Amino acid sequence: MEIPFVSFLPMERELDKDLRTAFERVYTRSWYIDGKEDEKFEKAFAEYCTVNYCVGVGNGLDALMLILKALDIKSGDEVIIPSNTYIATALAVTYVGATIVFVEPDIRTFNIDPRKIESAVSDKTKAIMPVHLYGQPCDMDPIMEIAKRHNLYVIEDCAQAHGATYKGKKVGSFGNAAGFSFYPGKNLGALGDAGAALTNNRELADRVRALGNYGSDYKYHHIYQGHNSRLDEMQAAFLAAKLPHLERMNVERRRIADRYLKGIKNPDVILPYIIEDAVPVWHIFGIRCKRRDELEAYLKNKGVGTNKHYPIPMHLQKCYKDLDFKQGDYPIAEEISATELSLPMYYGMSNEEVQYVIDVINEF
Repeated sequence: MEIPFVSFLPMERELDKDLRTAFERVYTRSWYIDGKEDEKFEKAFAEYCTVNYCVGVGNGLDALMLILKALDIKSGDEVIIPSNTYIATALAVTYVGATIVFVEPDIRTFNIDPRKIESAVSDKTKAIMPVHLYGQPCDMDPIMEIAKRHNLYVIEDCAQAHGATYKGKKVGSFGNAAGFSFYPGKNLGALGDAGAALTNNRELADRVRALGNYGSDYKYHHIYQGHNSRLDEMQAAFLAAKLPHLERMNVERRRIADRYLKGIKNPDVILPYIIEDAVPVWHIFGIRCKRRDELEAYLKNKGVGTNKHYPIPMHLQKCYKDLDFKQGDYPIAEEISATELSLPMYYGMSNEEVQYVIDVINEF
């Protein structure tokens, strides 16, 4: 049996008519930037995430960068981020000139460990950026308490967590703002690059929108040195067509994850851990294995596609060599990078395919 790591085909076949209708509507209208489709999706996604404002932008990295810039975080400031995440989280901080401060994750969840945050706070710290990695909600209560105690902003990186909840609340609704990615592979994915910044603060939303529109609050009036980062009408229309189906597709991901969690019994495999009161959306189902590379090759030979997230930790990436980090500085992030393997996880996987993955892993 051949099982890809990810496939969009089941979803796209199911939503084919809706997506084609969305395309025709935009194409016929001949209005491609800053129009009705963007307005419609922003309103719908803000309501879905239970926040007041959504600003569509070009991608998830831009969403985080524009939020930081809108909060006037700049050179001389420090931003706390997890040592284990995708590079975009760090790049957003770098792009505004601020200093990255890494905090190690809880090795059980791969998410930032709240118990380690406070010791990283200095008089230069301006924000904490927790990442709901793989669609697993962070433990937000202690993070928000630390932020309140030290008067820090909280910017949630929700790039992989569309619809995840913590204590009954959607991620993206806890902090001062949140950044989402709609990269095609995400649970809610566009058919190209796209992103959004969410907040309950009207002034902050207006600043993000202006910064993403060449720094302009209205045509040819530029109040900031801005950027070109806007959600185009076509992608907004595709996202609006997909959004009503997100919840049931997340339910299907949870069903697959539950099968994995109950069925995988191999003692060499460490399964994901879910914190109390968290409901993940399983953008990625990441296991750990000391014999990761051997398991990866074995699964490939058996026809099972996998991926590694992320095989080189951020502090050891060549682009951050100027920060002078070395092997051993962040051992938990390094351990995750050396042992994590992501299993097939996508809407439309059949029971037979899920069971095949389970059986093959248990035979390893």
